[in-house]
Amino acid sequence: MCTENDDDIKVAALNALQQMDAERAAPVLRKVLSRRDEASVCLRRKAVFLVAQQHPEGAEATLLDAARNDPDPEVREQAVFWLSQVGTERSVAALDSIVRTSTDPTLQEKAVFALSQEGSPTAINALRAYAERADVSDDAREKAIFWLGQTGTADNAAFLQGLYPRLQSDELKKKILFSISQMDTREGGHWLVGVARDGKETPELRKQALFWAEQCEVPTAEFASLYTTAQDREMREQVIFVLSQRGDKAAADKLVEIAKSDPDRDLRKKALFWLGQMDDPRVTDVLQQILDQ
Repeated sequence: MCTENDDDIKVAALNALQQMDAERAAPVLRKVLSRRDEASVCLRRKAVFLVAQQHPEGAEATLLDAARNDPDPEVREQAVFWLSQVGTERSVAALDSIVRTSTDPTLQEKAVFALSQEGSPTAINALRAYAERADVSDDAREKAIFWLGQTGTADNAAFLQGLYPRLQSDELKKKILFSISQMDTREGGHWLVGVARDGKETPELRKQALFWAEQCEVPTAEFASLYTTAQDREMREQVIFVLSQRGDKAAADKLVEIAKSDPDRDLRKKALFWLGQMDDPRVTDVLQQILDQ
């Protein structure tokens, strides 16, 4: 840990490099970063920062070497962070190489985040390649999927939708469902409803797809139609809940229909419960009609 007891003269010498021309300072900084002794840890942390700020020729290679080879975790992580701030194609390539070849999960995670902040086509392609990899942890792939979803582009939506059926992990599939919902598009909503309709999917994934579809620009009529075609009771319960969250006339119409005529008494009771939460003038009449039967 760096403290005030560190060699203040050496720190002052490093600080003086900030005033120098980047190309003159670069050899000194590289030499500092080449050290591996415990006494130079704080100097190396400072040197990584200075390389990124001055950005001499070959800064990307210097930072990449520090990220890969420095024995201090903080130096490695800072090198990855500063690579993302350099903002060149070479820095993106360096981050990509860390994602592809590093055996340090923490470093890979930070490189994935750094690539997500770049936003260039090269960075996006690197994130997509990482999301497709079966040789890294699901947790790591989830992060790549999440950041791809945050871009909100149609190309990334198409990529994630294409990746979905190729995945074996339900947790990764759930992350894609969430990411598509965050893009908040009508097209994404229709795709989510399609997953909810797919009887080949697990009940949990179908319910998740339906839940997130409700957050998108999907007409209530699609959910009402899904209730009619759903074969399993669990899915119908989820549709009733989604309709209750919609709160519009079409949702109320379908809940009224369910409450009046669904052959499943428990589902009728659920529809009645949610109707009682809705501000629809017809609800009182429906309840009265049921009580009068």
